[in-house]
Amino acid sequence: MYERGVYDTPREGTDVSVGRLAATVERLRREVREAHAAAEGRALIEMAKGILVERLGCGPAQAARQLATLADQAGLSQLELAADLIDQAAHDRLTEAAREFLARAQEGHRAQGRGGDREQGGDREQGGGNAPSLSVRLRTAESGALAADDTQAVAESLLEHALTPLGATAVAIWAAGTDASLTLAGSAGYAAEEAARWHYVPPGVATLARRALTERRPVWFASPAEAGLPTLGRRQAPEGCRVTVPADNGGRILGVLEICWPGPLEPQPPQVQRQIEALAELCAHTLDSRGPADAARSGDVLQARHPGVSELVDFADGLLDPALVLVPQLDADGRLADFRIHHVSAHFVDPVGRPRGTVAGSLLLEAYPMAVGDSGLFEKIEHVHATGEPFRADRMVLRALVGQVPLKVEAAVSISRHGDNVLLIWRIQDEAARLASVLQHAQRLGRIGGFEENLVTGEIVWNSQLFALHGLPPTAAPIPLEQLPAHTHADDEAAIGRFLRTLLHHRRPASTAFRLQRTDGIVRHIRVVAEPALDAEGRLIAVRGAYQDVSAQHWTEVALGATRDQLAQTEQQAAERNRMTLQLQRAIMPPTRGPIEAGGLDIAVRYRPAEKDHLVGGDWYDAVVLPSGQVLLSVGDVAGHGIEAATGMVVLRNALRGLATTGAGPAQILSWLNTVAHHLTENVTATAVCGLYDPGTRTLRWARAGHPPPVLVRREEAITLPLAGGLLLGAIAEAGYEEERLTLEAGDMLLMYTDGLIERRDRSLQESLDQLMALARDSGATLDKQLDRLLTYSNSDTDDDTCIVGVRMR
Repeated sequence: MYERGVYDTPREGTDVSVGRLAATVERLRREVREAHAAAEGRALIEMAKGILVERLGCGPAQAARQLATLADQAGLSQLELAADLIDQAAHDRLTEAAREFLARAQEGHRAQGRGGDREQGGDREQGGGNAPSLSVRLRTAESGALAADDTQAVAESLLEHALTPLGATAVAIWAAGTDASLTLAGSAGYAAEEAARWHYVPPGVATLARRALTERRPVWFASPAEAGLPTLGRRQAPEGCRVTVPADNGGRILGVLEICWPGPLEPQPPQVQRQIEALAELCAHTLDSRGPADAARSGDVLQARHPGVSELVDFADGLLDPALVLVPQLDADGRLADFRIHHVSAHFVDPVGRPRGTVAGSLLLEAYPMAVGDSGLFEKIEHVHATGEPFRADRMVLRALVGQVPLKVEAAVSISRHGDNVLLIWRIQDEAARLASVLQHAQRLGRIGGFEENLVTGEIVWNSQLFALHGLPPTAAPIPLEQLPAHTHADDEAAIGRFLRTLLHHRRPASTAFRLQRTDGIVRHIRVVAEPALDAEGRLIAVRGAYQDVSAQHWTEVALGATRDQLAQTEQQAAERNRMTLQLQRAIMPPTRGPIEAGGLDIAVRYRPAEKDHLVGGDWYDAVVLPSGQVLLSVGDVAGHGIEAATGMVVLRNALRGLATTGAGPAQILSWLNTVAHHLTENVTATAVCGLYDPGTRTLRWARAGHPPPVLVRREEAITLPLAGGLLLGAIAEAGYEEERLTLEAGDMLLMYTDGLIERRDRSLQESLDQLMALARDSGATLDKQLDRLLTYSNSDTDDDTCIVGVRMR
């Protein structure tokens, strides 16, 4: 009893103490939050007091009392009223974002029939009166950014005051370097090791932030994985929505604001997008005011800004190419409107011939109004100024006006940003020099060497290519035309003689081809073309011309001629081979055989060879009465075309006829024939149908080796016989075959054929077979006419051999 009482009493006291401690902790937390809110709002209230002092002409104490009185009358807190006063006085992008949000919120409340407190505190967000208004949040974030020591503190302030209420969990501020690199100037919500890994992104590396830098607009991403681009915190929130917004200040993009949400996000309304753009502008002001010192505190590896405009002027004057130093000109809203030509370099050459003094000091679009439009020069300058990414073009069209006449010139252009200024360098293309360069390359590629020989002074001028054609060093003496026969192959001396007589004696242009004997023993095939130059009295004073090395063309023509001869011989041999093959096939397989009578059957056969000789194949048929009185009926098709297929057909057809005399059944005959095809022929495969008809029982026993089954026409109905199992001949060493039986009735017609009758490239084999059976149903004609009709209306388009064996029971 005693021990139980000892432990029971303190337990009840402990619960009471814990409850009191929790209440104390909660109270302290609330006081801390209120102290933070008061500290954060104190700057806004002090700014509002200053506005009232300026407008009312009163002292600070009276301004404080007036602020409290106005807040009570409006039913707002002093912090909210202070934010409204600052918005009215500022008229900046933060004000626009807050007003747009307020207007849309009021429209939504009226549409839902809401009034009272919601409408009075119209810019309060949903969630109760304790939530700070959008204007308060933005102004608090702004004051926090202005008071921050570095960009890291700015990022933390933006996340805490403006972005967390939007559901964002992380923010990054990237500083753009003059070389289009990116440096992480500040971040909040990301792990420290992740931020350390992403402190610098070199130029040219594609990231989410670089998209906003190059496209110069806000870019929304459903997720980094979907965009396929790396970025800060991808492992932390792989499926999180991202937005990257360029931080623009006066048309120059100083960095990028990147915001991360933990998961997918619905499309945001315009007021939220305006709020984010306002925050990006605040980041631009922060990056511009802190500059290199802030970057150094953030661990930035970017170099300091380039020297100012005076150093850039000295640099431009040191260039040998024309250069302009451009300074951005902003409009009343702080947006880029034009560039002023601050300085014109010493070697400046104007496309329209104006002196330097008329260009310097003027606006770029005033001096060169056609820089906008087709040439795109102004757009390129604007992009370089905004992103810091340099632009280079070897050939760019520049346009200018001479009076009212447009002038178009080509130039090599270089554009780069230096601090807040832009350096534009161009080099006008010299048309004559460019054409000379093109001609020089054409001569080199065409192996052409030019010359000019002065017959009065004896001076000879060769270009470098001509020395190379002759195999001479550039320091050697050129060879005069009169000495050309000494360097010519003996068989071509007559042609060179005619060339020189026409050129020098008759004074007419001339050309010829000859073999040049070089001093190094190499023979080159050359074509020379020349024309005389006459003075005013008609006297010959000079000769100009060119040599062209046509050796490659000559040997190509020689090789082509030999190839033609070889091809003609090959074609002749192929034609002879095809003719022999066709003769062999037709000797064994005549195209038509009249009907024969055997054992109560009318038998007719048809053979149609391929239309093209080189497609002569190995189709065969056979219909013969065996010594046993049975009738052998067979068709077959050897794979391939040409003499090999024809000889393979002869072997298999004769072997089948010989094996049938043994008295074995069709299945056994095909099994033996498979052995013949596999062992006694060279790589021959074939399909076949073999049938034995017994006149006494009117029974047909048949088997197939991979061949289409026969077609039976009975009482104007056509069907295909069952598919008896059996592999094509010659595929394997040993194969078994199934045997089927059919009892023929009076008037039955049986068709055995090769696939050349039905194969088409544009339809299935079954469709062609259905058409064959539709034609075969009309059995009123004689057997010969029926077979001729089947060949005539065959829908085959493969130009293959075709065999048909037709049998009609009497």
